Amino acid sequence: MNQFKLHLAMAAATVILFFAAIAVNTMLFQPLEYMAGINWIYLPAGVRLLCTLLFAEAGAVGLLAASWLSCFFYFFPDDPVRAFAGGILSTAAPYGVYVAARRVYGLRASLANLSPARLLQCALMFSIASPLLHHLWFAFYEHKTNLGASFVAMVTGDLSGTLIVLYGARWLLLRYRPA
Repeated sequence: MNQFKLHLAMAAATVILFFAAIAVNTMLFQPLEYMAGINWIYLPAGVRLLCTLLFAEAGAVGLLAASWLSCFFYFFPDDPVRAFAGGILSTAAPYGVYVAARRVYGLRASLANLSPARLLQCALMFSIASPLLHHLWFAFYEHKTNLGASFVAMVTGDLSGTLIVLYGARWLLLRYRPA
């Protein structure tokens, strides 16, 4: 398979996993929603980081496409500016953590040197970076105030969802490792 087809497949896998995570999150955790767009458990956050760590730039491209689609057609269909910005913000944070992990940990494509402790550190960095970017948008563009409670809810939801997805994926990879 040539590089272009491989990257296209990774981007497509990211889109599929992201929409599956939204569907599962809606089915299982809708009652735990703090407010529209902010959940106490948010599985798509974990998919964002997982696909970016696994697929690098191809994952980020797939994530941007999936984020824009979900923002424009599901979360904010009546607010194109927020939908456009939401897709970018949702992609910037996990990609930033990926870049940081490559520099700080010497992250390799196989993720072999991403220990459980380093995975937890990536999850923590991401679970703060993503809500921070979103809340900066809320404060400066939407002029919202009193954002502390929603920031804490978003950090909690992103962290819980990310840990569920990352450690679930890690468990599956270890359990079903080819002989």
